[in-house]
Amino acid sequence: MRGAMDHDPPIRVKNLNIYYGREHALKNISVDIPGRTITAIIGPSGCGKTTLLKSFNRLVDLADGVAVSGEVLVDGENIYAPGVDVTRVRKKMGLLSQKPYPLPMSIYNNVAYGPRIHGTKKRGELDRIVERRLRESGLWDEVRDRLHAPASKLSLGQQQRLCLARGLAVEPEIILCDEPTSALDPVSSRRIEERFRELKSSYTIVVVTHILRQAKRLADYVIFLYLGELVEHGPAGKIFEEPEQAMTREYVKGSIS
Repeated sequence: MRGAMDHDPPIRVKNLNIYYGREHALKNISVDIPGRTITAIIGPSGCGKTTLLKSFNRLVDLADGVAVSGEVLVDGENIYAPGVDVTRVRKKMGLLSQKPYPLPMSIYNNVAYGPRIHGTKKRGELDRIVERRLRESGLWDEVRDRLHAPASKLSLGQQQRLCLARGLAVEPEIILCDEPTSALDPVSSRRIEERFRELKSSYTIVVVTHILRQAKRLADYVIFLYLGELVEHGPAGKIFEEPEQAMTREYVKGSIS
């Protein structure tokens, strides 16, 4: 298992600048995302947390008027270089959004959807994938007897775990999470956090959160942004207990919101 000071980080950001029209959303960001850990991106609303997360799988490309300079290297490849296959890049990433968006089909077909697209057709193999990913997401015991029921019938928390299973089914290397518990009740949030702790031994997990308590519970590594700038980053214990920057100290104390 790789640790927080991995010498070959799966994501390296170098001199990254992102503009939405005239708005300079991210300003000269350089940071490494350590492998097989949970990295929390924290900071006040509007500081660029989600923009940084979406730069890792080029979802920023979907915004109008976006301009990007600098590099984001995933497994050593600059994903913003000319000619890069964006679909291949995104296949390396699972994504959990703020609200769950299950596909309008059965629980089983939600999980099998990605593998089918990528060529898996045999029912037995699909059955194994569905069970494995539902187990990883902590949902199998709750849905094993109703796999062919509509996913829309699940609770919101169950839907979010189903979306996690669907993302895992395409065998990503990295799981990107944009405030994945913000729409959930405390019990469902705790279950998602438990899944992340279990999964980090096999995946690199990056979580955007505005909840400091959650970052303190989950994070091995922390990136603190403020007004589009990288203020400080490092192991979670250091950031929360002995931050170097005055602004970080103020934020973790709750003086800046």
